[in-house]
Amino acid sequence: MVPAVGKVIVAQDRTPPENRIVGGSDAVEGAWPWQVDIQQGANGHVCGGSLIAADWVLSAAHLPAVRGPVPAQRLQPVRDGAAGVARAGGVGLREPRESPERGSDLALVQLDGPVEWSEYVRPVCLPDTGVRFPGGRPCYVTGWGHIRQGVSLPGVGTLQEVMVPIIDQTSCRTMFSVDADGTDVVDILSDMICAGYQEGGKDSCQGDSGGPLVCPMGNDTWIQAGVVSFGLGCAEPNRPGVYAKVSAFADFIRATVPEVQLIAAGWRSTAALALVLAPSLACLLLS
Repeated sequence: MVPAVGKVIVAQDRTPPENRIVGGSDAVEGAWPWQVDIQQGANGHVCGGSLIAADWVLSAAHLPAVRGPVPAQRLQPVRDGAAGVARAGGVGLREPRESPERGSDLALVQLDGPVEWSEYVRPVCLPDTGVRFPGGRPCYVTGWGHIRQGVSLPGVGTLQEVMVPIIDQTSCRTMFSVDADGTDVVDILSDMICAGYQEGGKDSCQGDSGGPLVCPMGNDTWIQAGVVSFGLGCAEPNRPGVYAKVSAFADFIRATVPEVQLIAAGWRSTAALALVLAPSLACLLLS
């Protein structure tokens, strides 16, 4: 089956996410078909990721769980385990750092075999160099991480989603400077992107790292703007979430996973985009 990359297809009508990750709500089954649950041994869930090709997952470089290969590691696409389990076969790190605050916090994890595409398992679209996500643009972050600082998602855990607007770099730097005491100084680098609220209340949190920050691009198609990287606390005022900016790693992604077609800046419609990407059917399935 040929996937519709970035295309959301669900078995039932999807209602808009409610204002209820931190401050989020339960995701509808199949709403985020590229979301991956990275598990490790008896610990179960440790972090998130996103499918970008049949045998490649995008995640964060600072996570020990993606520094492999790790035989016990599992990467589980969402739908009550229906997609099966694939082990990590190898990892590509972009100038890996010990701390995500130093940047270059993006990893490509190769599976030891391809997943099977279905309406519940599909890859996400990725942006090419030059694609911009302006401040105020509404995007969504998803994951199985803490619902409050230090508070895990209860029970088996339903995937959580929350809308967080993009915050431009200047505003993000200004927010992090508020009440900074010298121990929590954050430098927002060029390969980072911020999202959240100045007043706090909604954010990614521990356990969401490596997961996708995606933005709607029309016609039920989504593009991944960021990878959950780090923050100071969770959902605190003037402390938005910081994400690895996917477009900053376009050359690395293209060189590592050449079958992935990246969306260039200046696309105008899904029809035009489909023509550009038609050779590999990499991003869209037109209705």
